[in-house]
Amino acid sequence: MEGREPRLVLICGLPGSGKSTLAKRLADEMKAMRLCGDEWMAQLGIDLHAEDERDRIEVLFWQIAQSLLRLGHSVILESGFWLRSDRDEKRLGARKLGVPVELRYLDVPFEELCRRVERRNRESAWATVPITREMMVGWTQFFQAPDAAERSLVDGPAAASAVGQTPRPCVFGKPVHVGPSGFQARRG
Repeated sequence: MEGREPRLVLICGLPGSGKSTLAKRLADEMKAMRLCGDEWMAQLGIDLHAEDERDRIEVLFWQIAQSLLRLGHSVILESGFWLRSDRDEKRLGARKLGVPVELRYLDVPFEELCRRVERRNRESAWATVPITREMMVGWTQFFQAPDAAERSLVDGPAAASAVGQTPRPCVFGKPVHVGPSGFQARRG
């Protein structure tokens, strides 16, 4: 691990927000294990909307993540973390292990999310039922975005991964979002 302390990174956002793009980049930078339920489900031929199977995979991922953190390896969990209770469970579990926790929240405008998901549907990147605009509308009502109080409970990015890098689409300091051409500062 070259002197780096292990970290748990939670990637939070709705479909189309850039979770996989960010998680892959961070995994390379941090030399971390990345666990993505969507990828595992697609690889196993499981419908991405099969909630029982997704729940079982997420439980398994958390067990694997805790084992890796105990062994001194950083882990990136890329499950969207739509609920505060899910994020709290992982944060508190990592804290019990004495591990810093980063929360990377990708705050992307709704119309941009829909545009990206529509493009992904056309490209057939996932072997499953396409995500519709109606699904996205429903999910935005269900999604609990991290607020300032919650963000104050997590650690910022490790200094080693923050040096010389493009802005992170997280809500630490100044908010940024992932725009159509990559990472861009958020206006407003």
